[in-house]
Amino acid sequence: MQIDGQCHCGAVTYQAEIDPERVSICHCTDCQSLTGSPYRVTVICAAEQVRLTGRTPKIYDKRGDNGRIRFQHFCGECGSPLFTSGEDGGPDDWGIRWGSIRQRGELTPRRQVWCRSAAPWINDLEGVPARLKD
Repeated sequence: MQIDGQCHCGAVTYQAEIDPERVSICHCTDCQSLTGSPYRVTVICAAEQVRLTGRTPKIYDKRGDNGRIRFQHFCGECGSPLFTSGEDGGPDDWGIRWGSIRQRGELTPRRQVWCRSAAPWINDLEGVPARLKD
């Protein structure tokens, strides 16, 4: 599937070819801290499937809970998280952040990882009041 996306301010833009079956939710504590949310949704792909068409993102490297370095790519202007990549490369090395993808409404998560770190209430939101109009 061909996708495109951008950061919040539009300075960093990209296009990519992805497999919609590779959308996952990560509950690890790093994803929680980096997003300020209970989990992060990502599309996994190879680096060569992503083509930057705007500014080059800034990169922050962090050793993950699994001991490996992950590079966090984000917009230097607005701070939007865009990608993650690893130090070794490979077909599963890049992750595109779901919120930056224009076609995100067509991408449903197919798996969850690091579930032991999941917020205890994450699967029990049915009783929480929801506003459909803001």
